[in-house]
Amino acid sequence: MSLSRIWKVLRKDLAQGPRSSIFLWAIVLPFALTLILQVAFGSLFDPKPRLGIIDEGDSAVTAAVEDMDGIELTLFDDATELKAQVEANDLDAGLILPPGFDEQVRDGEKPTLQFFIGGESYASNRIILTVTAIDLIREIEGSDAPVTVDVVSFGDAGLPMSKRLIPVIVFYALVMAGLFVPGSNLVEEKEQGTLMSLLVTPVKASEVLIAKWLLGVILAVVLAVASLALNGALGANWAEVLVVVVVAGALSSVLGILAGVYAKDSSIMFAIVKGSGLFLFAPAIFYVFPDWPQWIAKLFPLYWIIEPIWQVSVMGEGLGAVWFELVVALGITAALGVLAWWLARRMQAQMAGQ
Repeated sequence: MSLSRIWKVLRKDLAQGPRSSIFLWAIVLPFALTLILQVAFGSLFDPKPRLGIIDEGDSAVTAAVEDMDGIELTLFDDATELKAQVEANDLDAGLILPPGFDEQVRDGEKPTLQFFIGGESYASNRIILTVTAIDLIREIEGSDAPVTVDVVSFGDAGLPMSKRLIPVIVFYALVMAGLFVPGSNLVEEKEQGTLMSLLVTPVKASEVLIAKWLLGVILAVVLAVASLALNGALGANWAEVLVVVVVAGALSSVLGILAGVYAKDSSIMFAIVKGSGLFLFAPAIFYVFPDWPQWIAKLFPLYWIIEPIWQVSVMGEGLGAVWFELVVALGITAALGVLAWWLARRMQAQMAGQ
């Protein structure tokens, strides 16, 4: 086996990749899914109240809102711009605090408070922002709230939908880049006859497969990391995230090599991908619906790469918490790699006999 020959094949595939519509689609898909799922569904299921404030006197109200995690705060200097954003529904509400507002409240005066509400804002957001503003002003005045609210939470707090959709986005990045790109690339070379021409040179079938596999790994890792970064799941433990993503790319890419070796033409390749789509996608669904029996997800091979990504990138766990899943994933990768090598030898013998 020659590393230089593997590199030459890989370099050729990387250079010619952008000419393929499948290659380009694999790059675009994670970004498109992030836009659709996070912007559309994320804002639908987990809308944060959006408040704009013009603070002309360094009020304690502004400082208190800045410390709140549940409110999205934007500071303005121009009242016209603030009103325009509320009218355009870019903000749920706008608040103008005049100079000396806190001192006037403490002195028992009744200063004018301009509070604008967006006509298209959620009713829940209006209530939250209105009650919050009144409560903070009461704190400045020094009076007690008319009621005491005791919040009792039953069960564990659930993750927002925007977080639970991350495995879905990463799944498509891994499958499209790791599985579909190297598999379709291998099939295209069969159909065009370039694979046969390549195998009559000193290049071996195993070297071709390793080059195709590395193509899928590189593309899958880059796009999976980009997907996690776009969705805010690439935190301080980015090195550990990278480890689990590399393992995930290795497994997804070897699946693509298997499909490419087995498929005789593009129609069979597409049939394999379409036919196995639900089987491959199934583990990602369990993160969207966490109440489903989670042991079922372990029956699917891609669970062993999606689970480590979920635990390390989203939940903030270390590699020690997912070592077993990583070992299983590497074992599956090695077993499928041996199967792909055996099928490649048979493919080369069949092509030589033609």
